[in-house]
Amino acid sequence: MASSNNAPSLGRCGGFVAQYPQDAFHLPARRTSVPEARRRVSALLCEWGADQQVRDDVELVVSELFTNAVRHTDSEKVGCELALFGAHIRIEITDQGGAADSAPHIQPGSVDQECGRGLFLVGALSESWGSRPADSGQGRVVWADLPYSSLAH
Repeated sequence: MASSNNAPSLGRCGGFVAQYPQDAFHLPARRTSVPEARRRVSALLCEWGADQQVRDDVELVVSELFTNAVRHTDSEKVGCELALFGAHIRIEITDQGGAADSAPHIQPGSVDQECGRGLFLVGALSESWGSRPADSGQGRVVWADLPYSSLAH
């Protein structure tokens, strides 16, 4: 799926998010925080009753976006926010910016490379994804919308 800059932040979705489950956390911007982010997301999705495919896809997208924020920014902390809305789950990873504060983009030829496939995977698993400036004015938010289904469907 192609990236976009048009998605509103979770806090600006016209108030509809409040009726659906959502959660957020921040972790230090270290590589060792990536597994912790995955664990937190996994536990949250289990609590919400997400089916296994959703859990696998969301964990992978969070892992890739969180890793990118750690590797490609000068952040001290990275934020992760998840929210259900209808048949979708929104993932938002917020960084604090850095020297090369360019928008994320898929690297040419990244499909076959060991490194640099993260955004290709995000694009393949999500219905839409993109980035926008962080609400704080420093850094950016990279977001992805994935299909959501629960075990009770």
